[in-house]
Amino acid sequence: MFSYEHVMKQNLLKLLLTFFKYVINVFIRTHLVTLNPHLNIKSMTIAIGNDHAGTLYKNAIVAYLETKGHKVNNYGTNSDDSVDYPDFVHPVAHDVQSETVDFGIIICGSGNGANMTANKHQGVRSALCWTKEIAALARQHNNANILSIPARFTAEQQAIDMVDTFLNTSFEGGRHQTRVAKIPIDHS
Repeated sequence: MFSYEHVMKQNLLKLLLTFFKYVINVFIRTHLVTLNPHLNIKSMTIAIGNDHAGTLYKNAIVAYLETKGHKVNNYGTNSDDSVDYPDFVHPVAHDVQSETVDFGIIICGSGNGANMTANKHQGVRSALCWTKEIAALARQHNNANILSIPARFTAEQQAIDMVDTFLNTSFEGGRHQTRVAKIPIDHS
């Protein structure tokens, strides 16, 4: 049988382990790059927006990004009260369009409405993804700059894995660049 004292010691050890992982991660992100400039660790600025269906996922993703040393512009709602997703997606798309952030993340129930809204902005290539493999292809082949997450159709950890993959996957260019260049409509 476990005593109360034993359980408390275990919880304290878990808490200390989590704290030390965080401290080590922050140290690596802030100091190790200075010591070894060949390491490819880049702090990014990410804009994030969500409607009521994505609040919990947004909070988990923001916490994850901050532990990785990224700055987050949070345009999402912090409530699960019903809201209109365009009000929280347009600011993210605007930041991406104006290149004041590196990437955007948008979250709504199906991901579709948020994705359609973001793609109305010139220069935005928002990709609706539900696996990390699709997120990787969106970056590799489409140079996607916004990740749209369907909160009602993915697990929280799956969403975090997609974010990690999306942010750490490079655009391949080449034949894909030719295709991406044909996406904008020429109104002349």
